[in-house]
Amino acid sequence: MTGVGTPVEDALAAAEMQSRRHDENFPVLFALLPREQRRHMRVVYAVCRTIDDLGDQGTPGTTTRLRALDAFADDLDRAWTGTPHHPVLVALSRTARAAGLSPEPFHRLIAANRMDQERTRWEDFSDLLDYCRHSATPVGELVLAVLGVADAESVALSDETCIGLQLVNFWQDIRRDHDENDRIYLPLRDMEVFGVSESDIAAPVASRAVRELIAFQTDRARTHLQAGAPLAARVPRRARLDIRMFTAAGLAMCDMIAAQGHDTLAHRPAPGRRGRVAIAARVMGRLVRGSR
Repeated sequence: MTGVGTPVEDALAAAEMQSRRHDENFPVLFALLPREQRRHMRVVYAVCRTIDDLGDQGTPGTTTRLRALDAFADDLDRAWTGTPHHPVLVALSRTARAAGLSPEPFHRLIAANRMDQERTRWEDFSDLLDYCRHSATPVGELVLAVLGVADAESVALSDETCIGLQLVNFWQDIRRDHDENDRIYLPLRDMEVFGVSESDIAAPVASRAVRELIAFQTDRARTHLQAGAPLAARVPRRARLDIRMFTAAGLAMCDMIAAQGHDTLAHRPAPGRRGRVAIAARVMGRLVRGSR
């Protein structure tokens, strides 16, 4: 808080700083949207990022994280019913009114972070999909709301895209999730089918069985991304490039995982700045040629 502007201006500045603090694609996209919509996007991102940060602060699984999430959930509701305390929620109260946002997607994100404190393993793929419907699909639904898109088919396509992106992120970060947080998102039943043990996941290099399992899961992510691809044609023209970029980035990550033999234990695939530029160039090229 700078103390030099109005409370709303200071809150918007705090949301802007929060959105720029992380090296992710979301805050730097949507450049073609009108200024006010871009601001609403950044506010939504800042709130989502704050929720994730609360779920990552301190020791995993501690009551400290759960209490912080509960307190934020209570403050979140004040963005609709009163005056919230957290700066990003002060900014959200303005965005919620302007864009007609519901608190429900934010509460699902908070629920996902509670899940992260309470479990580190997932029994089967349906359990993992339920987690994705809390951790990933709310973000897409909020983006659509800011864009003024609310029909059921578009939301369903957005859900497919967000699930695909979440899944490919899991398979990209198997090593990091295991070593840093003792989390394994590979469903236990699938691990059993492929003959993969937890000691295999802890190994420095992926065995053949692990690589086959990762290939199977990566194909699942690709299927969701491809299913959601038609969403780009259903959003306002100024947002179509961005939606295509999300899908293209997810599919490119699937390709990167495949290109390194589906071994994401020995090396974490990441496109880097050049890779992101190349993805953008391919998407722009398809738009210029008039293809989808």
